[in-house]
Amino acid sequence: MPVILVLSALGMETALRIKAGLPGAAIYGFEGRVEGADVSFSNFGETIREHYQSGQTIIALCAAGITIRSLALILDNKGAEPPVLAVADDGSAVVPLLGGTAGVNVLARQIAQILDVAPAITTSGELRFGTCLLNPPPEFILKNPEDAKTFISDLLAGKTVRIEGDAPWLKEARLPLDDSGELLIRVTTSDAAPQEGELIFQPRKDPVINAATSEDIGAGAPKRGRLAVVGLGPGDPDFMIPVVKQEIARAEIILGYETYVRMAGPFRPDQTVHMTDNREEMQRARHAFELAATGRSVVMISSGDPGVFAMAAAVIEALHDSDDPTWHNVHLEILPGVSAALAAASHSGAPLGHDFCILSLSDNLKPWDIIEKRIALAAEADFAMAFYNPISKPRPWQLPRAIEILRQYRSPETPIVLGRDIGRPGASLRVIPLAELTPQQVDMRTVIIVGSSLTRSFDRIDGGKWVYTPRWYGTKPEV
Repeated sequence: MPVILVLSALGMETALRIKAGLPGAAIYGFEGRVEGADVSFSNFGETIREHYQSGQTIIALCAAGITIRSLALILDNKGAEPPVLAVADDGSAVVPLLGGTAGVNVLARQIAQILDVAPAITTSGELRFGTCLLNPPPEFILKNPEDAKTFISDLLAGKTVRIEGDAPWLKEARLPLDDSGELLIRVTTSDAAPQEGELIFQPRKDPVINAATSEDIGAGAPKRGRLAVVGLGPGDPDFMIPVVKQEIARAEIILGYETYVRMAGPFRPDQTVHMTDNREEMQRARHAFELAATGRSVVMISSGDPGVFAMAAAVIEALHDSDDPTWHNVHLEILPGVSAALAAASHSGAPLGHDFCILSLSDNLKPWDIIEKRIALAAEADFAMAFYNPISKPRPWQLPRAIEILRQYRSPETPIVLGRDIGRPGASLRVIPLAELTPQQVDMRTVIIVGSSLTRSFDRIDGGKWVYTPRWYGTKPEV
């Protein structure tokens, strides 16, 4: 699903033309300047970096320089770049910037055709040969992309190439073909290792989607549906466990809160996506069972771990409340993820190295007096603690009260870890003593880790601090 980022009213007109020609695209408009967008944002840099790091195609209706400067600090792996394009507000220019291996020039031509302009393609190999060897059709993969740069350079230097196997997408290309060419393009199903001067393309082996079991087939019954509730981790795709990636790849239908669903993309054209508001948990859970009960493979997206203040509990509760036998026949699986507290803890050291608890300071689903009681009891029991949902505009008084309770049981020097957006663009981590903790340092995207009486901190060589809670309690054991 391409993301179209718009900074002006003129750009919105162009964005609507692009969206009409790219089904599934979503328009993100700058808050206060752009009306009628699908989603609003207030910080262009953070927004474009978040979508880039989640692998989504980005069409930025603004100057190319703004886009480049916003992404410069996180550009490190050419092979993992999603397509990124800059489009003039008035639609007069389409400039592919990043993602040559992911088909950015193909998309640039498509958008240019929609806007009736010429794309500003500057890739020398593609201009010369009329094709991007790094970007075969979806049904093929390039086995050795790391060799492509040298291969294309040799072609540009005058070497000829021969093709073995069926490569229909290259028939219209302007490659310097020769039956005795020095270079070789091979299309094969074998696992042979590529030789020098050779590119190997293989048919893609897509995962089997929702295959029926032998029991289903033998009984002649309808295909059993599948519902997987998965955790994305804190946001960085590298923190997502492999089985979650596989589950998303096999799914026919994706559901979840919009922000998290977009983090999990991009998706295939044959996958159906349902995005809802963050407060519609039970409706979303019931919808997932209704879809899975028809025999389809469904994935419910959560951030972090789905069992920690997320969708797993709502899904299980929806099943518990239902007497529909088709819901209970769905193959249900909960797949874990890295929760925000664990991500923040790992970046600071080991503040949760001994007994700890996790508390949400939101009173949307439980009364505040229960929250106060739990903070006090956990503090008295000397647990390390992690606070989720620590503060919001409707409840600015709650975090000051929580701090007041903590100070009754903890010394002013107790290490406090403030992790904001860990694993996402713009992440920050601070370590301060409890005496310096104020509500102004925290927002809803911050997880607060409060040390126990034994939690320690010391200076790091990079200017930060390490924090840890020792495994022992009471008196340090003899080594």
